[in-house]
Amino acid sequence: MGFLSRLLNRPGAQAEKSIGWLDRAWPQLDALGKEYAELTDEEIAETAAEIFTTGGRQEQLRRYAALVREAAERALDERPYNSQIQGLIGLLDGSIVQMLTGEGKTLVGAMAAAGYALQGRSVHVVSVNDYLAVRDRNWMKPLFDLLGVKSASIFESAGNVTRRKAYRAEVVYGAVTEIGFDVLRDRFIVDDDEIRVHTRDVVIVDEADSVLIDEARVPLVLAGSTEVQDADEKIAALVSGLDPDVHYEVSSDRQAVSLTDAGVDHIEELLDVDLYGEDAQTLAAINIALYAEALVTRDIDYLVVDGQVKLISGSRGRVAELQRWPDGLQAAVEAKEKLTTTESGEILDQMTVEEFIRGYDTVCGMTGTALAVGDDLREFYDLEIVPVEPNEKVIREDEPDRLYTFQESKERAIVEEVDEQHATGRPILIGTRSVAESESLAARLKERGISCEVLNAKDDSREAEIIAQAGRSGAVTVSTQMAGRGTDIRLVDEKAVDAGGLLVIGAGRYPSSRLDDQLRGRAGRQGDPGSSVFFTCLEDELMSHVPEAKRFVEEGDETGYIGNRRAAQLVEHAQRMSEGHNTAVHRDTWRFNQLMKQQREIVLGKRDRIRKEHSGVDELRDRLPEAVEAWDEEFGAEVVDDALRDVLLFQLDQRWVEHLAYLNDLREGIHLRTLAKERPHEAFNTESIAAFDTFWPDVLDAAEEVLGEAEITADGIDLPSHGMKRPSSTWTYLTTESTFGSDIEAVVKRARKR
Repeated sequence: MGFLSRLLNRPGAQAEKSIGWLDRAWPQLDALGKEYAELTDEEIAETAAEIFTTGGRQEQLRRYAALVREAAERALDERPYNSQIQGLIGLLDGSIVQMLTGEGKTLVGAMAAAGYALQGRSVHVVSVNDYLAVRDRNWMKPLFDLLGVKSASIFESAGNVTRRKAYRAEVVYGAVTEIGFDVLRDRFIVDDDEIRVHTRDVVIVDEADSVLIDEARVPLVLAGSTEVQDADEKIAALVSGLDPDVHYEVSSDRQAVSLTDAGVDHIEELLDVDLYGEDAQTLAAINIALYAEALVTRDIDYLVVDGQVKLISGSRGRVAELQRWPDGLQAAVEAKEKLTTTESGEILDQMTVEEFIRGYDTVCGMTGTALAVGDDLREFYDLEIVPVEPNEKVIREDEPDRLYTFQESKERAIVEEVDEQHATGRPILIGTRSVAESESLAARLKERGISCEVLNAKDDSREAEIIAQAGRSGAVTVSTQMAGRGTDIRLVDEKAVDAGGLLVIGAGRYPSSRLDDQLRGRAGRQGDPGSSVFFTCLEDELMSHVPEAKRFVEEGDETGYIGNRRAAQLVEHAQRMSEGHNTAVHRDTWRFNQLMKQQREIVLGKRDRIRKEHSGVDELRDRLPEAVEAWDEEFGAEVVDDALRDVLLFQLDQRWVEHLAYLNDLREGIHLRTLAKERPHEAFNTESIAAFDTFWPDVLDAAEEVLGEAEITADGIDLPSHGMKRPSSTWTYLTTESTFGSDIEAVVKRARKR
């Protein structure tokens, strides 16, 4: 199959990895299993501690697989299937394992984490949220305890003492953001006992494609010195009064918006400014306000909860905690909604999720849809995929898409389908693209007399309970994105099975076929019956990629149904275009972040040497010989060296903050270099390297200037009294990437035209 898939150039085929030796090892595993079944619990732990100390690699893996199967059955009353053992071997081989929904990935990840820990490795198991991290660790704790492996979990509300203690465990569960933020917080430690994350050795990523691909370019940000960011309410009000048919136009893919000539004239007259003259700040404010007005939609991109704007994660369909938009867009949306502007902070440090993950020595993970992004996983992470066949054959029926003209006709058709199937007692799950759509469908179902549970970003507090009951006969559940929900939908009663199992209805395709497959995969788990069908319409955001589909509208009947096969094929074509665009943006982000990552590593290396070896102290001594000599005589060289170290650390951190701000500003406008026929990436690298060349000399100059006027005492130097104040508090958030990518290109085109 590996050769054939390569021959057919199946997506992801080039990244497939074989563990064929395991097929020949099952008899040995069974024999070892009988041997280990005779061991006491204490002997299980003793055997586990020694299992990776002798023998060849395959022999070690065979023995461990047999031992952990016995341990899991004993500790959790769950005997791993052969497919789960295959997944275990794939993870221990440093690969991404593709396992369908309901195949027991949580147990596979725990067995692999324990296996790495027993080899003396430090393991982080990262998930998409706190709930899953805490749940999975507590669920798997008896297995870790039996094998003699220390485990822990971290979560948002955990304090520093709790976090430091947790990170000393051999296996730590945590949300990718929480561990990533702790790595950023460690960026400013002074003493070793303040360190939270001592090492990034092995990471096992749950929902690997979501974390490694969908969210790879999301920057994790550490901010301090908070301030309120100004939002021009006058401009927000002006923009809200513009006529979309006259004053501005939105691109067909709804990724960019720009003023028309009439819009420019109208605004210039109202504000008495020359937008494309000297007033670049006003132009930027109008562009941001226009983006917020035309392209950022309430109940689709964000919610307003208790007077605050809450972003909705597009890949998860729920509130993205701690996430905010960059570059004034957050303030612009708040002004649009007439809300109080929230505080913004000076960025102290940042890194993308991809950079955080790539900082581990070994990366592996699990997902149900890895092959679809196999080429991306190989390109960006040098990872290969081990596809694992399900324990039970999938008998789910996936029906062809049903295409409609308008959103109204699509929703009406979905309700008709639900009404018909609900009458038979089938459990039904409807996956929607937005909060607004989920509420619209729920209201239509209620009007039809069909009660349903709604799971969306407005209230996901009952998530596990709702999903667990979604397989009950007659249950109707309306949910936003199902990826990463972390709870299986099991058919609760025989009536649900007899009625045909779970029916999954997709209310429109997602930008990625993987998200479609994750929704489909909720039906037909472990050999259960089930079916899936997607209802799409020409008004879906995805279909904006293929405006030519509108020519088939005339073939629709009074229901709005479009039966033309070529029109249906355009749905998949639009999806492939969207996936290609996302890969291109990922590649673009990676290229921009490479140099920043290298410079960050240089700075962190220098910082460690200052902290541990007093690097740079001699250079300062040479610059201030008389003052240093006097201080040495009065307080001793050790006190003076510590004071010089503290000043150097502060100035290095401050210089990095300034350099980071410069890089972010440089990147914002770098696409304008195309006007001068320059290549943006090359121009960015050239200027950022030039700015970084003076980094260390600037640190020394700033430190020398402070020390020239400073007073050193027997207690060292009082940094705040000399203007060297660190933020009294820091805070973390996620931002979005390339928000204005297409908009900048539109500005460039418009500037060229003018």
